Amino acid sequence: MIRKQFYIDPHHDYLLKKLARAMGTTEAELVRRALEAHLNTGLVAGRNLRAWEAERSFIQERGKMRGETRPLRGKDGRTWLRDDLYDR
Repeated sequence: MIRKQFYIDPHHDYLLKKLARAMGTTEAELVRRALEAHLNTGLVAGRNLRAWEAERSFIQERGKMRGETRPLRGKDGRTWLRDDLYDR
């Protein structure tokens, strides 16, 4: 293992100590678990971002099939209405 030092707020110190006692483990082990969970979540979010980009491409291609010529945009520049998403 590699030794690391970092600062935390007094409130976090209190919660960390309380949880470690309740779980019967060390504070260091809880920090390792939290770090692992956070890093794994970040990797999943990255994969999900690629999935959303693929979904956006699919939606744009689908729009072209219906003869749509206007681009899809985000909330602040949207050129389509929610009703446009439903088949008629």
